[in-house]
Amino acid sequence: MIKAIAFDMDGVLIEAKDWHYEALNRALRLFGYEISRYDHLTTFDGLPTKKKLEMLSAEGDLPVQLHGFINDMKQRYTMELVNALCKPRFNHEYALSKLHARGYKLCVCSNSIRSTIEMMMNRAALEEYLSFIVSNQDVSKSKPDPEMYNLAIGRFGVTPAEVLIVEDNENGIRAARASGGHVLEVADVEEVTYQAIAARIAEIDAASQGQAA
Repeated sequence: MIKAIAFDMDGVLIEAKDWHYEALNRALRLFGYEISRYDHLTTFDGLPTKKKLEMLSAEGDLPVQLHGFINDMKQRYTMELVNALCKPRFNHEYALSKLHARGYKLCVCSNSIRSTIEMMMNRAALEEYLSFIVSNQDVSKSKPDPEMYNLAIGRFGVTPAEVLIVEDNENGIRAARASGGHVLEVADVEEVTYQAIAARIAEIDAASQGQAA
C-alpha cells in the first residue's frame, strides 16, 4: 500500500527547464560559452549545474577553474527568474492538498540546491504540504543515482514498495526505479494532477492486495 509520495521538482511541480537553461547560458556567456537548447534538453536535462559544468569541461575547453564562479552566477540568475516567474498552479495545489489531507507523506527530491527548492516551493504555495525536501546538497551522488530517493524513503520511515515517485526525465526515472519505489512517469507539469496520482496509487494498491490474496 502506498504511504508516501516523492516528487521531482523541475518539469514535475515547477516548469523551470527554460529558467535553468537561460540562467546557465547567461553565466556561461560571461566567458564566451553557450549550450544549445537541444543539448540542454537531451544531454543535460535533470542534472545538477556542477555535473553540467564537469561535462562541458570534459567534452570541450571550459576551464575547471571557472566552475565555482559560473555556478554562483547561475544560481543568482535562477533566483531572479524564480522571483519574477514562479507562481502557484491550481492543479498542483489541489493535488498536494488532497493527498496531504488523505494522510500521504509528501516530499520533493530535486537535483537543485536547497535554497532554490525552498524558494520555488514557497512561490508555488506548496511548501506547507511537504514533510521535507532533499536537495543535491544532501547527497554525495545526484540523480541518476538512487541515493536521493533512498534517503527520502528512509526519512519517510517506509519501505520502497510503499512509495510512489513522480518523475519526468530519464535521469530521474532511472534513479526512481533503482530505489525500488513505484514510478509515475509524466511528460510535463500539466500531467501532474490529483486524478493521475490517485489512479496510479489505486493501481499499485490493487496489485499489492492481489498478491497478498
